[in-house]
Amino acid sequence: MPSSPEDTAEHTEHTEHTEHTGSAVSADPLHSWVLHATDNGVSWITLNRPEAMNAVTWDQRERVIALLADASADPAVRAVVLTATGRGFCAGADLRGAPATGDRVPGDVARTIRLGAQRLISAVLDCEKPVIAAVNGTAAGLGAHLALACDLVLASESAKFIEVFVRRGLVPDGGGAYLLPRLIGPQRTKELMFFGDSLPATEAERLGLVNRVVPDPDLTATARAWAQRLADGPTRAIALTKQLVNASLDSDRATAFAAEAMAQEINMTTQDAGEGVASFVERRTPKYRGL
Repeated sequence: MPSSPEDTAEHTEHTEHTEHTGSAVSADPLHSWVLHATDNGVSWITLNRPEAMNAVTWDQRERVIALLADASADPAVRAVVLTATGRGFCAGADLRGAPATGDRVPGDVARTIRLGAQRLISAVLDCEKPVIAAVNGTAAGLGAHLALACDLVLASESAKFIEVFVRRGLVPDGGGAYLLPRLIGPQRTKELMFFGDSLPATEAERLGLVNRVVPDPDLTATARAWAQRLADGPTRAIALTKQLVNASLDSDRATAFAAEAMAQEINMTTQDAGEGVASFVERRTPKYRGL
């Protein structure tokens, strides 16, 4: 059995988790494994399998995807926080139930990744509300990519990020080879992915993977403060800004400039844009409603 957070992260990312096959797993604990609450316009999504370092099951993945879609569609939700309980943020994918190697046919693995891990990462990237990751502990493999797909990343001092795939002879999946080069460039990405070393939160901040590192006891309060600032902001403008920034990484200048102009055209039809301009003229603090 693994004896450290790093070992546990490796173990839960790439094994079938036989140590977690007791009654707690055989019940129907989905809603207790993914906690959800909405508070002052902020949707809090909390992974809650601390005994498994929050390794994500297929059902958990589908619930997180659904909650992110709900956040996009609900005008009352204006920001999202993705976090976890215990000492692990997410140790990656829980692979119990995956077919044994000998039972696979060509295409099975690619289909599983496309419909599974990649859909989860896409749900974060495509969410129409800003998503903050509050990384409370080890984020390994898919768990690291889940955090790094978020728009803003807060990390506790004890958090670690591990590109664990190479330790098991695997290729990074869950969008890692797409996300990391865009965040820190190809050389730094290769260093993390080729060696699979644990990256402390402070070093992740220095590289630009993390926006802010805070003392462990301050993580939730900081996430709440950041999320509330977003929730009090012009929601549609922030959503369009997110789309522009994400798309710009794959666009040429002409395409990016055209998208920017169209986004501003759309945004100027919102009530919040009118309020922003009016408050500037009237020299007062704007009161945005997310409309």
